[in-house]
Amino acid sequence: MATLTVTLTESISLNDREQGATNSFTVANVDETYKRIVTCQEDSDTTIATFKEHAHTDDNALDVEDVKYIRVTNLDSTNPINLSLQIDAGEDNSAADESTTFLIEAGKSFVMGTPSDGIAVQDTNANIETTLHNLESLLVDPLSENVQVEVFIASA
Repeated sequence: MATLTVTLTESISLNDREQGATNSFTVANVDETYKRIVTCQEDSDTTIATFKEHAHTDDNALDVEDVKYIRVTNLDSTNPINLSLQIDAGEDNSAADESTTFLIEAGKSFVMGTPSDGIAVQDTNANIETTLHNLESLLVDPLSENVQVEVFIASA
């Protein structure tokens, strides 16, 4: 087992005063990592990671309950991507029932912790949703350009 250390640093000086910050956290008991750079073809959605109740139930699936940290970075220097978080709202270990999408600008990253009971969406009245569900997969829509993304996942 190992400990993953993540450090986030913002550096900016305004009026000769540093306004940025550095924050670190650790993720304990990591014994698996999943890291890859994926070329996402223009106008075609690409699934970059899949999460299931058991890793052996689907080819290349990660155990949703073992994953502790997820990072997706848009490696393109110009073009944004849409990152869709596919949600298993029924928590029946099948296909996604819901989704939410984030625009990830060129060179920027999306980070989250556990995908097990880690996400939910609410489409009525904009109420805060506290009944969280499992993440089923991560899907990249590269829009109209070929882009590369890096995915890094740490698991127990």
